[in-house]
Order: sequence, then structure tokens, then C-alpha cells
Amino acid sequence: MMAKQHFGTSHVPLSPAVRAGDFIYVSGQVPVGANGEVVVGGIEVQTRQVMENVKAALALASAELSDVIKTFVILEDAREFAAFNKTYATYFPSNPPARTTLEARLMIDIKIEIEAVAYKPLK
Repeated sequence: MMAKQHFGTSHVPLSPAVRAGDFIYVSGQVPVGANGEVVVGGIEVQTRQVMENVKAALALASAELSDVIKTFVILEDAREFAAFNKTYATYFPSNPPARTTLEARLMIDIKIEIEAVAYKPLK
């Protein structure tokens, strides 16, 4: 039996990714660039940054977007759903994961946050 594994670090008390058996759980990713600053721009720009951050967190656990089976998306403004959806779809051109999307106020002044669950069997 394998213990859970934690990947990456954060300035807040969370692990960017945690593997538990064949599943990888990615903490909610926000539109922050490599410099630690929120990227400037609309929902499309912020969605791209968040998805790149999800990819990076998955890579820490040797997984990729094609391994994602479920996402949970929080939008700050539901009126931006169509623009978000168009950008998001480019990251899952076929066989997209199951998804929940809701509108809520976020912890910092951002437009979007996405968490993901991936399935990647251990060899």
C-alpha cells in the first residue's frame, strides 16, 4: 500500500498536488504568474494562466491534462461564462473531463479558480 504523496509548495497551507493511489488532486489554481503576481487581463487571460498552473501542478506528479477526469471551476462573474468556456475548451479539445462550474466571490481579486482531479495509475 502506498502512502499519499505531496507535490510542490505554497505560501499558504496547501499542497499544489497530492497523489493518493491512482488519483491526483490539484488544489484550486488561481491566475498567478511565475512572479507571484495576479496576471492582468480579462477572463480569457486569467483562464489561460489558471490552466497553465493546473498543467504545472499535474506535471509535479508526472501527470498531464489528458489525465484529468474532473474539474471544479469558480467564476467571479457568471456573465463571463461563455468567454471562459471558449478558452477552457482549447485545453480539452476531445474527451473533456466532467466539470462543475459555479459563481462565487473569491478570496482575492481574481476572476477564476480551478481545481482538478486526475487519474493516472501507478506503474
